[in-house]
Amino acid sequence: MKDLKTLEQEMLVPSEALIRDIAKIEGDILLLGIGGKMGPSMGKLAVQACKAAGIEKRIIGASRFSDQKAKKALEEDGIETIVCDLLDDEKLQSLPDVKNVIYLAGNKFGTTGNEGFTWAMNAYLPGRVAEKFKNSNIVVFSSGNVLPFVPVTSGGASEETAPDPIGEYAQSCLGRERVFEYFAKKNQTKTLIYRLNYAVDFRYGVLMEIAKSVMSGNPIDLRTSNVNVIWQNDANEIALRSLLHCESPAKILNVTGPEILSIQWVAERFGELFDKAPQFIHEPTGTALLNNASECHRIFGYPKVSVREIIDITAAWILQGGEEFGKSTHFQERGGKF
Repeated sequence: MKDLKTLEQEMLVPSEALIRDIAKIEGDILLLGIGGKMGPSMGKLAVQACKAAGIEKRIIGASRFSDQKAKKALEEDGIETIVCDLLDDEKLQSLPDVKNVIYLAGNKFGTTGNEGFTWAMNAYLPGRVAEKFKNSNIVVFSSGNVLPFVPVTSGGASEETAPDPIGEYAQSCLGRERVFEYFAKKNQTKTLIYRLNYAVDFRYGVLMEIAKSVMSGNPIDLRTSNVNVIWQNDANEIALRSLLHCESPAKILNVTGPEILSIQWVAERFGELFDKAPQFIHEPTGTALLNNASECHRIFGYPKVSVREIIDITAAWILQGGEEFGKSTHFQERGGKF
């Protein structure tokens, strides 16, 4: 296998489809809440795509930036940074008016015991942002958690499936969607609600968590027996390209890979690579949070990085001591407590 850093850089190169689409996007791009798991790589991808397309476009990232190293790294990658607590309305209103906004801000982990903050971030702030950027195209990150658990044989919940969120985090995510939907109609703001289930990278995500359990010999709970995943860079490309597909009323789009993966199958693949037998507990319940992303694949095509490739590179990353984000997905949580 190639040097992991070299392979990673090759897998992060913008696709021809993204390069074509970014040239069609009019105006600059602002990423609100860029400091999370996906924001930095998305901003870097946008800069690289603009360079490959031979165009000049400001890629701006706004965040609290409690980590100054993260801020500096973004700037080194060609991203303009703005220090902004988005809940501070004066600072929010001072942000530059841009034609394109990707809304990444939100709160998930730590919701239990701090529900007020989660609702403020996930349901109050969207209204302030929607009014501030009412003349922009807005891609709003949401979650498959707003949808009900469905039978693993169902093909996943589609955009037509009625939401049925479990727990306050998921309920607040539906609140975010509804608020943006309201302002999309009120102000004719072109909006796309981007329901993601689950982005994975070498450093974090469902597959990394399964791999680590296999490597350490920790038992894997099979009550949630199936999952959807998508390579983070593919998810980032879809988010950027979605700026061309915003609508009023707001368009809802499920975003994930095409497979309904078996957790046991994934663990057994890692077991082969690690030469360790996975340990399992509990029996499958027959339901899971699963997205049907066929509309996404119709618009953007299938992800370019396959699950087999992700499994192989994740295993190599672990074996060679690659860094990790240390942020658990809690994908096996069935009671909605985060």
